[in-house]
Amino acid sequence: MNKFFSNRRLVIIIVGLIVSFGLMSFSVVVRNNRATPPMIQQFGNDVVGLGNRLVALPVAGVKNSVSSISNLLNTYQENNRLKKQVQQLAQTKVRDQALTGENQKLKTQLKLNNTLTDYDALTATVIARTPSSWQDQVVIDKGSAAGIKKNMPVLSGKGLVGRIAEVNRTNSKVELLSNTNEAANRFAVQITNKSGETVNGIISGYNNDKNQIEMGNITTKKKIEKGDRVSTSGLGGVMPAGLYIGTVAATGHDDYGLASKIMINPAADVSSVSFVTVAIRQAQTTE
Repeated sequence: MNKFFSNRRLVIIIVGLIVSFGLMSFSVVVRNNRATPPMIQQFGNDVVGLGNRLVALPVAGVKNSVSSISNLLNTYQENNRLKKQVQQLAQTKVRDQALTGENQKLKTQLKLNNTLTDYDALTATVIARTPSSWQDQVVIDKGSAAGIKKNMPVLSGKGLVGRIAEVNRTNSKVELLSNTNEAANRFAVQITNKSGETVNGIISGYNNDKNQIEMGNITTKKKIEKGDRVSTSGLGGVMPAGLYIGTVAATGHDDYGLASKIMINPAADVSSVSFVTVAIRQAQTTE
């Protein structure tokens, strides 16, 4: 009895498999022979396609949103990095410009120092220049401890810019040629013309509008032309001889018409002094 039921179950399984394979074969044949799938299959396919679209649309939207947010964050971070780089480049450019200008001034100062054969050249840095006395004086970082004394000549760039007016232990005050004080910078100078003749006079003032030095007390009739060289004469003992000041810009007469008046283009720009050279007479260094 049990063997019968066991064989019957086996027969049912075999018949089921044969029917399944037959239905599958029939479905394949029908599908291949029809231009369109059956109605039920079409309906199922449409339902599945609609479901896919309904699921795909929000998923795609979320994916695009996440991608947009990620791109926005990346753009923001990159923008911050670029801003920092631009700031660093701007700072580097300013620093390079400052270093280039400082290097050029130091080269000019070194060239000037090499021409001072009769003096010991002491280079100093300007550490203070107040707006109220911008045209009058500067303070340098060398004083009596470095051998500086009052009335020593001070040069910058290509020529004379002033003299020491006050000396402290570690710094000194320089009175500039552009000082318009009546008691300031009254020292003897001389002009050497094209013929080699010299014309003596005294620095009498400074024209701030034209940035020119005024030279007065000239009574000679010797010919003076534009471009003639002007230097210190050493007369009076205030300033040593032979320090270059500038060139003749124009000639004329003073307010009283009694003597010639000469305007001088200074060799050094007194409005832009960063480094100076104090000319110390070699004889004075042994004192």
